Parts: sequence; structure tokens; C-alpha cells
Amino acid sequence: MHIGVCMFATDYAIRLDELARAAEERGFESLFVPEHTHIPVSRRTPFPSGGPIPKEYSHTFDPFVSLMAAAAATRHLKIGTGICLIIERDTITTAKEVASLDVLSNGRFLFGVGGGWNREEMEHHGTDFPSRFKRLREQILAMKEIWTKDEAEFHGQYVNFDKIWAWPKPQQKPHPPVLLGGESGHTLQRVVDCCDGWFPRGRAAEAILPGLKDL
Repeated sequence: MHIGVCMFATDYAIRLDELARAAEERGFESLFVPEHTHIPVSRRTPFPSGGPIPKEYSHTFDPFVSLMAAAAATRHLKIGTGICLIIERDTITTAKEVASLDVLSNGRFLFGVGGGWNREEMEHHGTDFPSRFKRLREQILAMKEIWTKDEAEFHGQYVNFDKIWAWPKPQQKPHPPVLLGGESGHTLQRVVDCCDGWFPRGRAAEAILPGLKDL
């Protein structure tokens, strides 16, 4: 069994490079960080766990910048997003960031992605909340084209580009594993459709695997 660490990398917490070194020294397999570009002051979307949104949600570092610091401070520790809100990001730019981080970390990157829950945050990025998972699927498929093809192109409803050249390609082949975070009844089908694995969260595991409590 491999055990990893996940924390909000914030401007007031332990530096992520220090945490990464400490985790590697103690035998942990991986280090994951979540992502929120910002938290809108307006509160139409309730916090999933109830109550006010914790302070760390509005203080997170950019995950790719902080994970590069973690990678530079370690040799074997795997680094990952848990999760990256790709539906708030440009697809081609994100594909470049993933490939760059995977190469510079010598193939240690794990790409956790998700559709997110904060409607207002997405709207600030121009993302329509009801269609976020359709967008996410196209983004994942388009990035896989960029990572694996010398001349990549993609034509969908939400992601659309003609043939492009884009290097570096990821060190891991064909690309870093794409792990979908989620806990709805649709999650596992989405994993099958466009991802490489599931990024589960313990607080609602029974919602996606009803028999889990009996195992």
C-alpha cells in the first residue's frame, strides 16, 4: 500500500518544498495539492461540507508552481493535483503546464482533475456550471491529443483548434495518469469515458460505491 499526503498549499502554511522534503524523508509516496484561483465574496453556492468556506480556499498557491517547488526539492516523491479545476483553465496552456511539470519532475506527476462545485468561481472564468462536465471531457480528450501527437487537432463544442505543434511531450508515456475526482453516480462512467483512474474522497465514498460500507 502506498500512502500520500494532501494539503492546501497556502501563503501562511508550511512551504510546500519543505513539506515535500519531509514527506519523502518519512517514506510517503506522493504529495497532492488542490486548486482554487479565488473565492467569490458572493455566496450563492453552499459549501459542500456545510458552514462557511474555510480560509485556505482563498489562499491557495497555483498548483503547478507549488508542485514544481516540491519536485525540485525531492527525488522520488510523486506530485499531483488533487484536484485541478481544468474547466476554469485554457486547455492548450494547461496541457503545456502538465507536460512541462512531468518532464522537469522526471515523470513524477499525477494529474487529478475535477468539475468543481463553486458556481460563482466558474462563472468568473466564463464557464457554464451545468455543462462543466461536458467541457471537462472535451478538455481531457484534447490534452491527450496534444500530449501524444506531433500535430494535434481537436474539434468539439467547447474545445476547438486546428493542427498545432506543442512540445515538450510528457515524460510518462503516453501521458501522466488522469485521475477524475468525484463522488456522484456518474463519476465511474466518466472515468471510463475519458480518464485513467478515480480520485476518490472518503467523505462520500458510499455515494459512488454503495456496497463500500460492507467491505
